[in-house]
Amino acid sequence: MRLIMLGPPGAGKGTQAVHVSATHGIPAISTGDIFRANIKDETELGLQVKQITSSGGYVPDEITNAIVRDRLAQDDAAQGFLLDGYPRTTGQVEALDEMLGDAGHQLDAVVELTVDTDEVVQRLLARAQEQGRADDTEEVVRERMRLYAEETAPLASRYKERGLLRRVDGMGEVAEVTARIEAALEDVTRSAPSDVPADGR
Repeated sequence: MRLIMLGPPGAGKGTQAVHVSATHGIPAISTGDIFRANIKDETELGLQVKQITSSGGYVPDEITNAIVRDRLAQDDAAQGFLLDGYPRTTGQVEALDEMLGDAGHQLDAVVELTVDTDEVVQRLLARAQEQGRADDTEEVVRERMRLYAEETAPLASRYKERGLLRRVDGMGEVAEVTARIEAALEDVTRSAPSDVPADGR
């Protein structure tokens, strides 16, 4: 399966990605992990990212797209993957479509974890306190949630139009959410892989 997992900060995407990865035998690919690995290995792309982030800037789409393209070309992603943290902009959606189309593949589903904002804000504040991150104030956390909603709404709408979006309640115990995700993906797991270009042509 080729999947995307959407969800605001604190929704538990990383935790659920690990479960989906193990269940379906596909790599869980986090753009944050990719950035950190490239920086650690001091690759050309990693050095670019380090320079940008160390000055407080945002990594532009073209660099993010290049890193994801490189990761998806690796052998373990040949038969499927789960993307966490990408795409985040409509430009990245188009770039991913192109990557998959070039390889003769298409997305199977996009899982969006929905959460109660107030509860997640409190969860993130508690986590920040545990980790000693004093900068993560309630105002900052709520702004991150707002920005996520603003950026992600167009993506979710686009994937809904394609019939790919699966909205899943992300509140509750980890096992409960995992079960909901698997139920939402039942139609995908039942169908045979159909590797046609992302644009349907």
